[in-house]
Amino acid sequence: MPKKAYLAEHLSSEELKDRYRRSQDSVETRRWHLLWKISLGWTIKNAAVAVGLDYQYSFRILKRYNELGEEGVKNLKKKSGEHRRGKEPLLKEEQLQKLKEELKKRPADGGIWTGPKVARWIEKETGREKVWNQRGWDYLKKVQIFLSKTETKT
Repeated sequence: MPKKAYLAEHLSSEELKDRYRRSQDSVETRRWHLLWKISLGWTIKNAAVAVGLDYQYSFRILKRYNELGEEGVKNLKKKSGEHRRGKEPLLKEEQLQKLKEELKKRPADGGIWTGPKVARWIEKETGREKVWNQRGWDYLKKVQIFLSKTETKT
């Protein structure tokens, strides 16, 4: 018979079950479910299989819970809103404000603002050689959403 895993007594089995049932984050839900199963006497391996997790990952979850308590179960990736994933934005904050003001006016050729027109404006503003039309469209939608929200507030 396998050795029973050590589970620090931060929370009772009922409290672990309650955390599992109340959790809104899917990653945390699985972690609480794993810990609840272990608190009921399940082995790490069997609890991991039941919850659908890898054994090594389950072992790390248990270790973090034993060391940190509830903090060790939290999904830290969800909280890191500062990480940008990818390159810096094309426009700095001042340039974005300038674009917002520009989009309130008509474009130089008359007509309406389009993705390619915004892309050409960004090229002039930033001095970049090439800005793809899709990026212009992205900024156009971003600014239009902002403008529509501010117009409804006033």
